[in-house]
Amino acid sequence: MAINVDTVYKTVLLILNKEQRGYMTPDEFNKVATQVQLETFENYFESLNQQLRVPDNDNEYADRVKNIDEKIAVFKTSGVASYDTTRFKTPVNSGLISYIQEFITLPGVSVYGFNNISVSQLQNSIITVSYDGVKKVEGVDYSISGNLFTYLSSGSPASPPVGVNINVIANPSDFYRLGTVIYNDEIEVQKVERNELLYINSSPLTKPTDKYPLYVYEDYNIYVYPKTITSGISVTYVRKPKDVVWNFTIPSGENFYQFNAVNSSDFELHVSEQAEVILKILLYAGVVVKDYNLVNLASQQVQAEQLNQKS
Repeated sequence: MAINVDTVYKTVLLILNKEQRGYMTPDEFNKVATQVQLETFENYFESLNQQLRVPDNDNEYADRVKNIDEKIAVFKTSGVASYDTTRFKTPVNSGLISYIQEFITLPGVSVYGFNNISVSQLQNSIITVSYDGVKKVEGVDYSISGNLFTYLSSGSPASPPVGVNINVIANPSDFYRLGTVIYNDEIEVQKVERNELLYINSSPLTKPTDKYPLYVYEDYNIYVYPKTITSGISVTYVRKPKDVVWNFTIPSGENFYQFNAVNSSDFELHVSEQAEVILKILLYAGVVVKDYNLVNLASQQVQAEQLNQKS
């Protein structure tokens, strides 16, 4: 169960308003909330490492290792590593997250603005564009700059035919940490360092084979040995959480933000993190509104929560 983004934002605003601390705009909230989610997500791995070094218990609900692993499990996935000349590339997208924008071409209009996909999402995603279902090439058929999409013809801006359905899909790169490398869905490929590989290859008895393959992992690339293996490599990995988005509309004639569930994205963190997420957002809110008493108060509460979880 995820943490509802609308509940968190309204709670933050309620506390800020009650204490007369100021106001946090939706854009400020989205950026801060995404940062808080990433910090909390990264802390899962540090907490898990810490708990693995202390005596465990077999209580059904108070096993800290199991509980932390349950929080990480939401982000566990797998994918096929594609071969490229000498190496396998790690999957860039889990397929669980995508952002879609559609345009219908108008007479004489070649430039269209994105409203369903943010500039940040465009910059950090793999973009696929199609016209009436036919895939197109960037720089030849279209270009994207900032939040603007331009219809091109042979690389130059042109007036498109009327009524063309332009479909833009942004698949964010969400690969985070490599887990297990698998060959042909049945053999685990063993990881080695490059200096170890020199010694392993020096003896016929220890050289890697199709039955006992090895790999070196460098800069998100997987180098599999023996080099005769050029297909059949898949990996398990942990993906990054998607950005938090509190989407809104402004009602006609009004001057307030109204929550719009369409294109909003909840926190993907475990629901038990809700209280700490709110405290951390309030900490950053204190910086935004320049109220350092709020920063200190929220910081103390966050530290107390974390100490209780880890002690």
